[in-house]
Amino acid sequence: QVQLVESGGGLVQPGGSLRLSCAASGRIFRVNTMGWHRQAPGKERELVARHINNGSPNYADSVKGRFTISMDNAKKTVYLEMNTLKPDDAGVYYCEADVLSWGPSEEVIAGRYWGLGTQVTVSS
Repeated sequence: QVQLVESGGGLVQPGGSLRLSCAASGRIFRVNTMGWHRQAPGKERELVARHINNGSPNYADSVKGRFTISMDNAKKTVYLEMNTLKPDDAGVYYCEADVLSWGPSEEVIAGRYWGLGTQVTVSS
């Protein structure tokens, strides 16, 4: 079973910064992509940023130039550095990973997993 554990959310003033972390654990064979989505009250969940193994990261237009996603492959941990935060950036941030993992019979399983989410509040 693959688990994702997020940390780093909190309350920050507009213009401030936060760093989110998400660590993947389990019998992971390979991480294909790992990224962050967010959901504000009354809105649909949206992709914020995604790290792609051996590829270029994807960013939502609204965060380009302000957010940076990076990954420590050895730790299977993805980070989201968020700068110049705006009230519109507030919401629950969910980590998501597309991985290959080992099953109970050593078969390779492709799966997409989600973390429980971490709250980001941007307010003065």
